[in-house]
Amino acid sequence: MLLFVFALLFGGFQEHVEPGHVLSEQAAEIALDFSPLGPAPKDPTNAFYENEHAARLGQALFFDKALSANGEVSCSTCHDPARGFGDGRRLARGHANLPRHAMTLWNVAYNRWFFWDGRKDTLWSQALGPLEDAREHRSSRLEIAHRIAGDAGYARAWFDTFGVRLVPLERERFPEAGFPVPGQDQHSLSVAWQSMADEDRAFVNRLFVNVGKAIAAYERKLVSGKAPFDTFVAGLRDGDPNKLAVLSPKAQRGFEVFQGKGRCHFCHDGPNFSDLEFHTNRVASAEGVDLGRSIGIRLLQQDPFNSLSIYADDGGEVGRRKVASLRRDEHPVSEFKTPTLRNIARTLPYMREGQFTTLEQVIDFYSELEGAAPLRPGNERLIQPLNLTAREKADLLAFLHSLTDEGLDPGLKVPPPTPYLQ
Repeated sequence: MLLFVFALLFGGFQEHVEPGHVLSEQAAEIALDFSPLGPAPKDPTNAFYENEHAARLGQALFFDKALSANGEVSCSTCHDPARGFGDGRRLARGHANLPRHAMTLWNVAYNRWFFWDGRKDTLWSQALGPLEDAREHRSSRLEIAHRIAGDAGYARAWFDTFGVRLVPLERERFPEAGFPVPGQDQHSLSVAWQSMADEDRAFVNRLFVNVGKAIAAYERKLVSGKAPFDTFVAGLRDGDPNKLAVLSPKAQRGFEVFQGKGRCHFCHDGPNFSDLEFHTNRVASAEGVDLGRSIGIRLLQQDPFNSLSIYADDGGEVGRRKVASLRRDEHPVSEFKTPTLRNIARTLPYMREGQFTTLEQVIDFYSELEGAAPLRPGNERLIQPLNLTAREKADLLAFLHSLTDEGLDPGLKVPPPTPYLQ
């Protein structure tokens, strides 16, 4: 089949290809491993992950600013659909500035770990963190429980999704605000939380967890997987000249740089262009030393909502494989998760602190490593100067642009008319 494709490119299809250039046979074989994206993996820890009622409810929660302390912050504040499900800022900001850039939610369902440091191991538990973070939503699980139980639309959606009837919570039993603030037993929010009966705390915890599981059911739908590169690879498989015409010769050469001299595929591997793991990219920090994955593992293992917890719907099976055996000392300082490259041209700025505002700057950095952070003891030596030529840089840029696909249902980019299905 590939020989047939090359014949097409050299023969009757030459008007679309620069004379003397086609994707090499080796690169074409490799390209087949990068597309199609395939369906998102299932999440056994979330029984509602593929539930359409949950997804609709989660979409409403995702855009609801009333889940924040000041009524001005929602998940979409840092993950704006108009900004590639990021926020366009160097550093994320909710109620206050955060020390890292907001990661895009494109293809987030394909991840194994969440946040730059991997401190969450499921998409639903990731959604819970910002809600009670004082720098982000600055809310609490009790406030969120009151908001949902006191809203007729949410109460209807809750019953449709979880089979639980909600009524407004009694203030005598359920304080206005509260959650167990980590390490601060005397904090007013912790005191309010501890004032409740055990069964009431269990009820609120379960409601809070289901907020995360509903949001995850929505975020599972945020998939980018039909870019020009994917069409081209489909053409490599079936020999369709119209599909092959989609990828310019410049972008073809860029893929050869990507998987060859550029060594980009060492980290950005597979159909989602991420190996889903953690690396030292040598980009200097402006925010001080960031421990990265090593601290992320500790936070994950301490997380009451990790996949080993009672809230995982698979009884902890996933957690026993993923979390129980993790060791901090396997990750030196400043290792961070490899982000997807899909829709990379639409998700600027780049790197964990938004240090680069353009893809050209990213390519220049990896080419020359000008201003790179020094290697620390134990750091991998993967990142070395690439010394790309001007043409190779331009070709690589063209390839990265060929990974753009924002053909998402427009209805998923806005709040739904109701939190329940009609």
